[in-house]
Amino acid sequence: MTTDCLEADLVRDEGERLRAYKDSRGVWTIGVGHELAADPTACAELKRLIDPGISKAEADALFHQDLDTARHALDLHLPWWRSLDDVRQDVLANMAFNLGVAKLLTFESFLGFVKAGKYQHAALDMLGTLWAFQVGARARRLSAQMRTGLRQP
Repeated sequence: MTTDCLEADLVRDEGERLRAYKDSRGVWTIGVGHELAADPTACAELKRLIDPGISKAEADALFHQDLDTARHALDLHLPWWRSLDDVRQDVLANMAFNLGVAKLLTFESFLGFVKAGKYQHAALDMLGTLWAFQVGARARRLSAQMRTGLRQP
C-alpha cells in the first residue's frame, strides 16, 4: 500500500488545522479531518483546542490513528479490498477516511463494481453520489484513479 501518497492526498483533501474549527457541516474538527464530536474527551477540552490548539505531533498522531481505524474497518467489512492494486486501495481508504466505513458501505453498487473489477462502472457510479457533489474535485480525482489505476495529481 502506498501510504505516503495516501497520506499526502488526505492532508490535501482534508486540510490540516491545529486549532479546532467547525467544518462545512458544523462539526467541530481538528488536525486532518478529526471530528471532535466522536471524541467526548476532546469535546470537554474544546476551549483549549481552539486556543492555543494542538501541536503538529498531536495532529499527526490523531491523523494516523484515524487512518488506522479506517483501514481496520475496511479489513473487517470489505476484506477483499486488500487484493486491489495500491492506487485503488488508496481510493477506498481515502473514501473510508472521509465518509466513515458505515457510510461507504451504503455505496453498494459502487462497491459491487469494485469487487468485480468493473472499474469503469465503479468510477462512473461514484460520481453519481451526493458525496461526489459535496467534495467536487476530490471525487473526480478519485474516480479517475479508480477507472485507470493510476495516481492523479
